[in-house]
Amino acid sequence: MAMRALLIRGGVYLFLFFILVFNLTPFFWMLSTSLKTDAEVHAIPPTWWPRQPTLEEGYKKVLMWTNFPRYFLNSTLVSLSAAFISTLVGALAGYGFSRFYFPGRSFLIGILLASQMLPGVLLVGPYFKMLAKIGLYDSHLGLILAFSTLTLPFSAWMLKGFIDTVPHELDEAALLDGCTRLHAFIRVIFPLITPGMVATVIFAFLLAWGDLLWALCLTTTDSMATVTLGLSRLVTQFRVIWPQLMAGSVIAAFPPMLLYLFLQKYLVRGLTGGAVKE
Repeated sequence: MAMRALLIRGGVYLFLFFILVFNLTPFFWMLSTSLKTDAEVHAIPPTWWPRQPTLEEGYKKVLMWTNFPRYFLNSTLVSLSAAFISTLVGALAGYGFSRFYFPGRSFLIGILLASQMLPGVLLVGPYFKMLAKIGLYDSHLGLILAFSTLTLPFSAWMLKGFIDTVPHELDEAALLDGCTRLHAFIRVIFPLITPGMVATVIFAFLLAWGDLLWALCLTTTDSMATVTLGLSRLVTQFRVIWPQLMAGSVIAAFPPMLLYLFLQKYLVRGLTGGAVKE
């Protein structure tokens, strides 16, 4: 029996090791390529690690010869703004769906869920026309509004699940103490669903940060391009500038990684907290 348990545990650890290698190998290759010269990138057979690591070909050129710092700033501003807006509005919407019963409630919740099944390519055309009509095409505000509405259904649906776990008696106690519905939400519900809101912010941020299609269709000038759009321009018609592309990808990967590392405990609590309804 002990041998069987040992074999099962060894198999589990072996499986996890392969999963770890599978996930880390692309990042390792991306980091390795970003430190190579352009000649070594195209060498056959390829080298796993650069013979003479350098920052000149990749990092210096992508930061000094391109508008990458501007792309990075645009992505940070748009993604953070969209994540916080969609999370705050989604929390209010989730509170309404969780605490109030009104005609058409189930239908609206179903619409929220069904909207997540629509591919973004079907929605980007109407958004392009609306933003152009109101003068927000190729602007930070236009991108923020587009990404906010894109992530809002997910945020509202996810936060409704967290609010459902909060007992109704807490709302009633706050109302008896003289709080309005809004004050009860801010002072009672909001602190209790903080882990869920953190998880929602992370998911919304990652969705906005990694988007390419919407940034491509809703911007036209180079000064409004995002990180993903700027990196795509390094793939030209006749060649791919691999050192710069990989260096930019490494830099672009740091904000999501740092966000996850600093907020991972809240993310785990958020993902597990809304899983069981009390």
